Amino acid sequence: MTAIDRTRLHDLLDRERAEYARLHPRSATAFGAAEHLFGRVPMTWMLKLAGAFPLYLQSARGSTVTDLDGVTYADFALGDTGAMAGHSPTPVVDAVARRFGELGGASAMMPTEDGEWVGAELTRRFGATRWSFALSATDANRWAIRLVRALTGRNKILFHSYCYHGSVDESLIVVGPDGRGTAREGNVGAPVDVTQTSRVAEFNDLAALERELADGDVAAVLMEPALTNIGIVLPEDGYLAGVRELTRRTDTLLIIDETHTFSAGPGGCTQAWSLEPDVVVIGKAIGGGIPAAAYGLSAELAARALGRTDLDLVDMGGVGGTLAGNALSLAATRATLEHVLTDEAFVGMIELSTTYAEGVRALFDKHDLPWTVTQLGARAEYRFVPAPARTGTEAHDATDLELDDYLHVYLANRGVLLTPFHDMALMSPVTTGEQVTLHLDVLAAAVAELVGA
Repeated sequence: MTAIDRTRLHDLLDRERAEYARLHPRSATAFGAAEHLFGRVPMTWMLKLAGAFPLYLQSARGSTVTDLDGVTYADFALGDTGAMAGHSPTPVVDAVARRFGELGGASAMMPTEDGEWVGAELTRRFGATRWSFALSATDANRWAIRLVRALTGRNKILFHSYCYHGSVDESLIVVGPDGRGTAREGNVGAPVDVTQTSRVAEFNDLAALERELADGDVAAVLMEPALTNIGIVLPEDGYLAGVRELTRRTDTLLIIDETHTFSAGPGGCTQAWSLEPDVVVIGKAIGGGIPAAAYGLSAELAARALGRTDLDLVDMGGVGGTLAGNALSLAATRATLEHVLTDEAFVGMIELSTTYAEGVRALFDKHDLPWTVTQLGARAEYRFVPAPARTGTEAHDATDLELDDYLHVYLANRGVLLTPFHDMALMSPVTTGEQVTLHLDVLAAAVAELVGA
């Protein structure tokens, strides 16, 4: 296997960062002048940088982004899934303009007929039959957690180590070196010790899951059907069926978070793999760029909740927000699901992702690199390990920040944009074969320089 010369890597990274700074003086100036923002950015995740400052947005359309310096990129980040429909797709723009401009009333706190249409479409795709809306998957997960705790009378939620469910407090738990749950490194201002609210097991480890459910204090397993924010970790054969069997045996509810795994197809992994969750959560992409999310309950679970007269579900019970389910978000979601992220669109998105993944795999094989690429429908991600990780901890331990930064800056300097959080490439309905070819060509050049080929 080809070993990476770390001195060469450092030199190349320094060179690419200098070029990044030269190409983007206006972004650098805007960042330096941002004195009234916490961390100099509107949201601190924007400080996850491969260069010395973030690229500032000027415009975006389809699968292309242009920064403040006028540099244009083939966008494979797509807002870390938030823009999986592409930037400002025409049907969504038209629906938003009509709702916000022509009709008005985006924040009237009144239902619209779009809500029922969206609910029916989500039922067709994901199976859950009763839907409620939020502005982010984080909030949808929080509200689902409150409901399952109330309905089961149990206080803990089980997660997978290094899962991703937004900034849900309970989810920031990992398996420690001793095999027990511990707070994820960097957790900010936890309200209580996370082990009081949560349990944790490694993905693909049914024995650990069975052990953690044995005490009968877990209200629900909240999981991604494949881990996505620590590299893509796919379920082994029989794992998801085993999770469902164990949860049913222990009277534990199962919540599937499809926010990132929506890439697997029009109904995410739930539809593609015939899963049977009690609750489904979906966010980001369904609004076509407008904040929107949803959680869906089985009919039985919804009836249980609505039948509980002691639960305040219509005022201060903690399962809603003034702007949740607003007319603008629902108009955008309907347009996205009806006209953009359609069943047919996913066919082309997945085909492009397959082309990309095969090209990356061939590149790594050519240079005998001990790296791997994993595909989940319309998204693919490489990781610096010789075989795909089985667990979140394995994927986390494969992190190489210097390699990440080198590849990200090298690509950005040549017109290809990735999400700074990880090495994921996502396809939209309007991503082109030419953009995939560009990405593969630039990545090939980056790797060739790195290995001295």
